Amino acid sequence: MENKDRNLYRLDELTDYKIASDYSDVRGWKIVDADNRTIGTIDNLWVNKDMQRVVYLDVNVDKGLIEDNRHEVHDAIANENGREFMYKDGDSHIIIPIGSVSINKDTKIVQANSIGYDTFRNTSRYSRNENFDRNYERRVMKSYYPDSNTAAESEDNAFYNRREFDNK
Repeated sequence: MENKDRNLYRLDELTDYKIASDYSDVRGWKIVDADNRTIGTIDNLWVNKDMQRVVYLDVNVDKGLIEDNRHEVHDAIANENGREFMYKDGDSHIIIPIGSVSINKDTKIVQANSIGYDTFRNTSRYSRNENFDRNYERRVMKSYYPDSNTAAESEDNAFYNRREFDNK
């Protein structure tokens, strides 16, 4: 995303933002799939600055999940030129919509409500050193919710007005 159009920021980039007192700071917590298999650790939170709320968890993917996907090519994901998506070194993060998880404050574990291990294993990753764009968001949403029509979604904040982003 270009800076002038950018509306998503990692929480650690926003010195004037903090987590509301009625929410848990889940950074550093383990995240598991719907069957309690480890997906990774929550590294950061992606905040929509215009809406002033968290929309994604930034997950540093567990090494075991990455190793389970040795071929490192996703045939189903292609860029606009029709070439396959291929991972680069450092592509070890995924985003998960905040409304797709349950947070257990007692165990300090975040659980994906209905997303399984294989889905996470096959979801395209990105490098934490680079910001992602709306096309990446759409690919991830299509991976998690294949029956949803994310391709036709708008480019503005209306994209986040659905249950997958509801953190209540």
